[in-house]
Amino acid sequence: MREILRWTGRILAVLLLLVVLAAAGLYATSSYRLNQTYDVAVGDVTIPSDSAVVTRGRHIAVTRGCADCHGSTLAGSTAVEDPMIGTLHAPNLTPAGVGNTYSDADWIRALRHGVAPDGSPLVFMPSWEYYYLSDEDLGALIAYLKQLPPVDRQMPEPSLGPMGRAMVVMGQGNFRLSAARIDHDASRPEAPEPGPTAAYGGYLSHSCRGCHGPEMAGGPISGAPPSWPPAANITPHAEGIGTWNQADFFRAMRRQVRPDGSTIDPVMPADMGKMTDQELTALWKYLQRVEPVPSD
Repeated sequence: MREILRWTGRILAVLLLLVVLAAAGLYATSSYRLNQTYDVAVGDVTIPSDSAVVTRGRHIAVTRGCADCHGSTLAGSTAVEDPMIGTLHAPNLTPAGVGNTYSDADWIRALRHGVAPDGSPLVFMPSWEYYYLSDEDLGALIAYLKQLPPVDRQMPEPSLGPMGRAMVVMGQGNFRLSAARIDHDASRPEAPEPGPTAAYGGYLSHSCRGCHGPEMAGGPISGAPPSWPPAANITPHAEGIGTWNQADFFRAMRRQVRPDGSTIDPVMPADMGKMTDQELTALWKYLQRVEPVPSD
């Protein structure tokens, strides 16, 4: 019996050592990635200040989901609070927050490249979605952010838990740092002309991929709290929106109601339903052309 207990103790000690080593390796690797710096040269983006451009910028901020993380006034919010994932505080974007120190180049670098003014990668910032914004739309968005009413609120830096660090190391979903996934030296992708076309819908769809996935087939949302439901399949598959018509799609986006009368979970940003008729038509046309695949 003593011999069995002795060997059991040794095995447990070895397992504990392996866990400690794995945790240390995870912390060291994730810290390395989080502390990397990126030297990103930003191109020229005109940032007007006239009211029409600011209004356009507000529309982009609303429909591209800025408030989902940064709060309704964009003055900062706690986007994720989970002991395993971490506590992710989205910063205050108003002139009393980061807007107090950000230059135009800083705004471009953060939004388009996921890089902070000091060159460090922004955590959980989906810049890989905003990377595709045209110069005109990016300039309008920045113009709007620069004239926000100042709100005196200081947000703590993000704090990652073990699962959050593991997802940074593995490059999963929204924890795949935008700064590491974007080719900062690539030629700018050409944005299509705004209009009720599938091409323009593809441009708008980049804001959908963070939750619905690159194929739009839905499934568990990477980095989301366990209480969040999986994202819906929005491909034209029978398990997705293959039986919907355009009116069904508009109703789902504008009223958060499916064709069968069931309510869409509020995790789905209702503000996306504030797209114009032209934008929703474009998005609908694009989704009808993606590959129909079964739900993930």
